[in-house]
Amino acid sequence: MSKIYYAPTHEYIIVDGNIGTIGITDYAQHALGNVVYVDMPEVDDEVEAGQDFGAIESVKAASDLISPVTGTVIEINDALADNPRLVNQDPMANWIIKVEIADPSELDSLLDAGAYAAICK
Repeated sequence: MSKIYYAPTHEYIIVDGNIGTIGITDYAQHALGNVVYVDMPEVDDEVEAGQDFGAIESVKAASDLISPVTGTVIEINDALADNPRLVNQDPMANWIIKVEIADPSELDSLLDAGAYAAICK
C-alpha cells in the first residue's frame, strides 16, 4: 500500500516499496498559478534530500523543486515537457519524477497530511 508524505517546501512523495513518486502539492500549484515550464533531471541522475532537483516556472514565479529524499531518478514525467499545465489540472496525478529511495529513514522527517495542512494555513 502506498503512503503519502509531504515536505515543508510543498513537494509530496508517494511511497510504494522503495519507489517514490515526487511532485508538487495542490497548495503549491495554486500558489504558483499557471505553470509554463518544468525543469526535470535525467533518468539515472542522483537526487539528495533537501537539495533541488529541478525548477518549476509559472507566469508569475519560478521555484526550485526540492527532493524530499535521496535516491536515483528512475523515470521522469515526459508529458510535462509538452504540457506543463497538467500540473495545474491535477498535481497528484501529474507527478514530476520517480526515484528509487536510497534511505527510507529520511521519510521519518517528512510530514503527514494533517501536519502539512497545518503549515499551509
